[in-house]
Amino acid sequence: MKELLKENYPFVFEDSLVDEIVAVSLLRDFKEGDVLIDSGDYIKKMPLLISGAIKILRDDNDEGELLLYFIEKGDTCAMSMVCCLGDSKSEIRAVAETDGVVIMIPVMKMEEWLGKYKSWRNYVFNSYNNRLKEMLSAIDNLAFNNMDKRVLHYLQEKVKINNSKEIHNTHQEIAYDLHTSRVVISRLLKVLENEGIINLHRASIEYIG
Repeated sequence: MKELLKENYPFVFEDSLVDEIVAVSLLRDFKEGDVLIDSGDYIKKMPLLISGAIKILRDDNDEGELLLYFIEKGDTCAMSMVCCLGDSKSEIRAVAETDGVVIMIPVMKMEEWLGKYKSWRNYVFNSYNNRLKEMLSAIDNLAFNNMDKRVLHYLQEKVKINNSKEIHNTHQEIAYDLHTSRVVISRLLKVLENEGIINLHRASIEYIG
């Protein structure tokens, strides 16, 4: 785990902190579609993403789910940190967007390291700030952007996190993520195709840009 952490993690931690992470943490593989954190869970471990991508969703019992943001290699989930520190139930779902690997850190150590290691404290605050910006962006996107702009932004994010112009989500899956209907998504995707931004295939969407 030590070499994996050093090779794949962009944030520089003290060697002594790396040793502690290795000593107390669990390395977990996950597959696309796995639910890593569910609504209502008490979060006892905080994830550090080594590889892959995870989407963070806000659950609405009446209306379904709303995509908030994605986390990628080197990221952690700010909502997880808040729930960990407050010993409160999760209000989000974390679902694997791709296959990947994550390091799970016990919450008691996370709190201890905040006062013990400057690099950890900077990482936590920096991660929280980044996730807050993404949350605000998601709110702006929902409040001020028309659905066509939201669909385009969604496709661009998919291309970025998967490092591929081929998007293998169904129209229904996109509709779930964006909190709308499949009919609306299909219509807007057809508009984007007519504008030369995407190509629609039977089992995928090709982003041209």
